Amino acid sequence: MNQSKLVITILGSSGGVAKSLLSILNKAITDQKDPIYQKIYDCAFHLIDYKQRPLDYYRNICPNLLNQIQLHQLDLKDTIAFRNHLKKSNTSIVLDVSCADTVEMLDCCNQLGVYYVNTALENNYIDDHEDEYEGFPLIERLRYFEKYKDDYSNVKAIVCSGMNPGVVQWMAIQLMKSYPDEKPLACFIVEHDTSFYKDLKKAKENVVYSSWSPECFLDEAILSYPMFMKNKSPLYFFEHVYELEFKVTLGDKQFHGCLMPHEEVYTLCKQFDMEGGFIYKINDHTTELIRNHLDDSDKIWDLQKKVLDPLDSLLDGEDLVGVLLVYPDKERYMYHVLSNDFIFTRYKTNATYFQAACGVYAAMAVLLNDSIPNGVYYVDELLLNTNNNYGQYLSYYMTDFVIGENPQTDGLLLDRVKKIRMR
Repeated sequence: MNQSKLVITILGSSGGVAKSLLSILNKAITDQKDPIYQKIYDCAFHLIDYKQRPLDYYRNICPNLLNQIQLHQLDLKDTIAFRNHLKKSNTSIVLDVSCADTVEMLDCCNQLGVYYVNTALENNYIDDHEDEYEGFPLIERLRYFEKYKDDYSNVKAIVCSGMNPGVVQWMAIQLMKSYPDEKPLACFIVEHDTSFYKDLKKAKENVVYSSWSPECFLDEAILSYPMFMKNKSPLYFFEHVYELEFKVTLGDKQFHGCLMPHEEVYTLCKQFDMEGGFIYKINDHTTELIRNHLDDSDKIWDLQKKVLDPLDSLLDGEDLVGVLLVYPDKERYMYHVLSNDFIFTRYKTNATYFQAACGVYAAMAVLLNDSIPNGVYYVDELLLNTNNNYGQYLSYYMTDFVIGENPQTDGLLLDRVKKIRMR
């Protein structure tokens, strides 16, 4: 980072992750102990969205940043306009929490030597041709991205650094480093999200509710087959995601969740050659709604979809996200659980979006503060192949991790499965 004044461009600034990220930066800019305070206290922020919100929206979220903000309305499919913005603004780092095509954004940043962070892999072509890739959209995004990933030599980029993917790779590696002589048989990424309205009367019967983008959630829950990793290869159940459930035990906590494709499962299990999967349980309302439409799941897309936003109506519940390492005779786990009550009083957002924003913040801090070689890194690659303080930065806002051990094991994936219905 050679230029004297830092310039940050945030893509998707009107969305939920951006709201949480801006809330964090709003605190960071007034906290001289914050790891990035010295870099951002006088920086410029350019906020880009396809449907930009008025300045008053940001005044409520991040009043301390207001004098440093410039708003832009831009369709990121127009890469010429985006590249021109990067040049004109002299952008130092892009924080991408949008649905923009990952390879296209990286192409622009690589050409200009601009740092880049995002939370997930996006691909416009696959999204626009979903019928061609039905059942396998994530692995096709990964395959396309990895064709180009190693070609970017003029950029420092950390991709897929939200909560999961992102923070969960740090958790898994932290646990494995604590017991270097014991190799796990499997690593399961686990999430139990009980977020829902305090006032149940606010919920409408045929609405898909989720604590993050319902469209992205349905991409995993309806358009994809259940994916897991074995022998460094992605494997699939030829079933609806919601036809199967898998048991998860975390000390005194237990739940059954569905198996969904996720980037971190692919990257971690290729890296360490272990079985793995993402086991996810969402609110009961949406779970039941999907299960009631297993034979006509296309109808789910026609239903109203809504993010659980505490500014619309206060939320109850919490989001628990972590990792479960399986050994022949035991299990070890690490997770972070965040209540909606707690986080709303401090950041006016929901638990899920705040957790994702912490992953973006940690990656951003690495790029601003730590000297890492040029290249594009998944979080596990970053942690294993560079000298950085990702965990230290992460823990500045994400605290109270729970670490424990189950004295027995529920086994590998097929040992945990429960079929919800027979075809």
